[in-house]
Amino acid sequence: MNKRSGILAAALAFAVPLAIAAPAMAHHSFAMFDQKKVMTLVGTVTEFQWTNPHAFIEIDVPSGGKVTHWSIELNSPNNLKRQGWSRTSLKTGDKITLRMNPLRDGKKGGLFLDLKKADGKVLDSGLPKDGTPINVPKV
Repeated sequence: MNKRSGILAAALAFAVPLAIAAPAMAHHSFAMFDQKKVMTLVGTVTEFQWTNPHAFIEIDVPSGGKVTHWSIELNSPNNLKRQGWSRTSLKTGDKITLRMNPLRDGKKGGLFLDLKKADGKVLDSGLPKDGTPINVPKV
């Protein structure tokens, strides 16, 4: 093996494990969400963020004379598009009823499950809605 081949082999030995590990590091765990709880929010969309790696629905929810702001995490735009979503699926001002798994820490956020728009159209996440956790290894 000449010097150039040795350098190439060493570079590959270093680069290949990093390339394999990168997808695993790129995605976070769903442990931050209480997947055994399903909450329903009725409110108004303040922003629909069609962003990578995850889209977000920002929603204001009136309750007891006050308005509480929630930030709901969805799948990636690529996956949502395969489920029939587009960047215009939701607009600021849309009235929605949304179901989600709340954050475990009690902050005003959660993991999107599904929603119903005022016109009756339903948008879904494709995630289980029966308390079956996702992204958790089965033992």
